[in-house]
Amino acid sequence: METATVEKTSLWHNRNFVSLWTSETISQFGSQFTQLALPLTAVIILGATAEELGILGFAGSISWLLFGLLVGVYVDRHRKKRIMVTSNILRGSLLALIPIVAVLGLITRLGIPFLYAITFFVGFLQVFYDVTYQSYLPSLVQRDKLVEGNSRLQASASTAQVSGPTIAGIVISILTAPVTIAIDASSFFASAFSLSRIDHEEMIDEKGPRPSIRSDVREGLHVVLKDSRLRMIAGCTGTSNFFSTAFQTILPLYFILNAPDGLGVSKSLVGVTLGIIFSVGSIGALVGVAISTRIASRIGVGPAIVLSALIFGLGGLPYYLSGSLVANPLFSVVGLKINWNILALMAGTFVISIGVVVYNINQVSLRQAIVPIRLQGRMNATMRFLVWGTIPLGALAGGLLGTFLGLRSAVGITILGVSLSFLWVLLSPIRSLRKIPEPLE
Repeated sequence: METATVEKTSLWHNRNFVSLWTSETISQFGSQFTQLALPLTAVIILGATAEELGILGFAGSISWLLFGLLVGVYVDRHRKKRIMVTSNILRGSLLALIPIVAVLGLITRLGIPFLYAITFFVGFLQVFYDVTYQSYLPSLVQRDKLVEGNSRLQASASTAQVSGPTIAGIVISILTAPVTIAIDASSFFASAFSLSRIDHEEMIDEKGPRPSIRSDVREGLHVVLKDSRLRMIAGCTGTSNFFSTAFQTILPLYFILNAPDGLGVSKSLVGVTLGIIFSVGSIGALVGVAISTRIASRIGVGPAIVLSALIFGLGGLPYYLSGSLVANPLFSVVGLKINWNILALMAGTFVISIGVVVYNINQVSLRQAIVPIRLQGRMNATMRFLVWGTIPLGALAGGLLGTFLGLRSAVGITILGVSLSFLWVLLSPIRSLRKIPEPLE
């Protein structure tokens, strides 16, 4: 009887959760292709500079600063499934334009402004999806299943991070970077179909009186900024996102042979190099999924958040300390010569992946558990406004640092910034939080 009870309460028996999980799994695998192919399209096909890469990152994330808080109000007032399905269909359609113009031979004529425009509108739609996504889960699963639900969703993302980049790097070398983006476009359509199968009645008061948009925005800001736990999580995540985005913006140039202070990888192999490093290093994400709940139960939710934030900061050190990636090879993989420096980058990425996953699972579950469902959309929008609003600024900062200080100095500064972000949660009440408390009133 006890075994049967456990099986009935498993999330795998929750059809709506399985549909959400399937949708997110498909989308996560598809996104690995664009994350690698888009900046490589800019660098290899269009000859983008560090500044242009910074503008590209800025265009894709500025919507969080411009529209994030308003989207939170919209999400709380409208049906979430419809928002998510519409966002995926439109994002898939926009991304499909990149391989189409590449096949037609128009991409070099349209140039980098074309990528700016596509990235901006895809980023705008992503704001709607991401706010809705984290606000939707608490209504589909029981409160005591939030950590399990986030762990399973994170497991899909981690698996995609392990296998996706290597496959993407190989596909890019065969199809070219812009054409590879067609895979991600297709994944958005498949993801939308899976979401459409969710059968959950959403209670939306469409006829009753509503407070003003300003009042709703103020309430969302209040629920986050008044609570020191949410406020400090926002500070930690926002700081980390700012510096890690600056780092990721200049990474493709940092790896290329003819870039100042580069590590010595040719343009033809940069996609494969990044893909293999990210894939092997991302195995740490699977480890993070496996141990996140155990760590929280062993040392407490708060200490787990603090420790993981420290770990993902230190993992970036090999990127600054490593030398040439082509000297003294030990062995070859798909045409790429592996040496001790590449192995060090894999190890660093492995450590980063563990820290990021343990941190995200525990802090997101904490946020979802302590805030009432009616405020989830505004809470998540406010958190995303604060923590993702730093991303466009980080992208610009990365491009400017790489241009004026050199790529290696810029990488060192950004890694230091990420490493210090854990101080927000260390110097807060979170460090002594043993269990997830009850929801705020």
